[in-house]
Amino acid sequence: MARFRRIVSWLFTIAVVVAIGFSFRPQPLDVDWSTVKHGPLEVTVNEDGRSRIREKYVVSTPLAGQLQRVVLKPGDVVTAGTTLLATVLPTNPDLLDPRARSSAEARVKAAESGIRRAEANAAAAKAAMESTKSMLDRRQRLRQGEATYDQAVEDAQMLARMKSEEFHSAEFGRDIAKFELEMAEAALIRTKPGDESAGSDWHLDIVAPIRGKVLKVFQESAAVLPAGAQLMEIGDPTDLELEVDVLSTDAVKILPGARMHIEHWGGDTPIEARVRLVEPGAFTKVSALGVEEQRVNVIGDLVSKVPEQFGDRFRFESRIVTWHSEDVLKVPMSALFRHDQDWAVFAVGPDMKAHRRIIKIGHRNSDEAEVLEGLNDLEKVVIFPSDRVVEGVLLKLKTK
Repeated sequence: MARFRRIVSWLFTIAVVVAIGFSFRPQPLDVDWSTVKHGPLEVTVNEDGRSRIREKYVVSTPLAGQLQRVVLKPGDVVTAGTTLLATVLPTNPDLLDPRARSSAEARVKAAESGIRRAEANAAAAKAAMESTKSMLDRRQRLRQGEATYDQAVEDAQMLARMKSEEFHSAEFGRDIAKFELEMAEAALIRTKPGDESAGSDWHLDIVAPIRGKVLKVFQESAAVLPAGAQLMEIGDPTDLELEVDVLSTDAVKILPGARMHIEHWGGDTPIEARVRLVEPGAFTKVSALGVEEQRVNVIGDLVSKVPEQFGDRFRFESRIVTWHSEDVLKVPMSALFRHDQDWAVFAVGPDMKAHRRIIKIGHRNSDEAEVLEGLNDLEKVVIFPSDRVVEGVLLKLKTK
């Protein structure tokens, strides 16, 4: 019996020792992880922006006189050459001095020069548009029957679209120049004493120069106004462009034709656009932190259909693509950390231990980085590594 008690005591002692040993054994560390894999990668410049109507026209009085009350309101539709915007009752022409008549004559001559300049711009824009469309047709015929992606065709499509927009803009300028000439000539006629138009019904009707909507009304009530007083602003709300101001250090990376992703504009789906122009001059802007920054306006054109709810001066968030590849080896930025002067990650080895790996990265954005050296496809890496993750520590991967 005594011998049995000794055996039981030895077994109990051994069990306690084993339990103590197991309690001091290193426990695996739970970590978040991700897989290094091939896929597309975009590098973007992210900034807030505003939409704006491409072409606006501010209607003003062509001569001094009594403005009758303006009945149009913001949002009202106007038709070119038909809709009456305002009526001006000019002052007595017999009281006008020679200087006023000379000024009216000068405005007519300036308007005539404006028409010639606008027609030349329209002709040049039309020639450029036809040339780009011809180039696009040639490229499409060369690629006919091939389903593979062709960057040259896409670039030609974008260039043709941009030149078409420039032509429409030039036509708009030509129409406005003609309208300004008509108003200037009407004002000149009414500055000549003894003109047959002088009578009880003598008035000047200002009609809409373009098709669109009234955007703003600056002067609604009847009043005596000088020549050149602003009455209202009109434009086409469906003809929108995008304005994004970026840091000048980012602007040098952006090229015309670059893709723009328009997000958080109020709708559920992003809007696609393309960069048309990076303005050549910068301006100074004070940031929210009080720091002066040099910024540059980037102008973009919408590619996808413009939502009806999207209007003038609406805010959005843009991502302007400066570099893109369809197939690169990439790793999450959350896995990267600095080791001396190099980038490093903790790779998960076959032994389920952490192994610090020095890597070389290329292009990167806020989420992912291109791996040039140091990692292979489908390797697992630790993301958000804490200070407990060190070389050789045993790991336990969390279930996703």
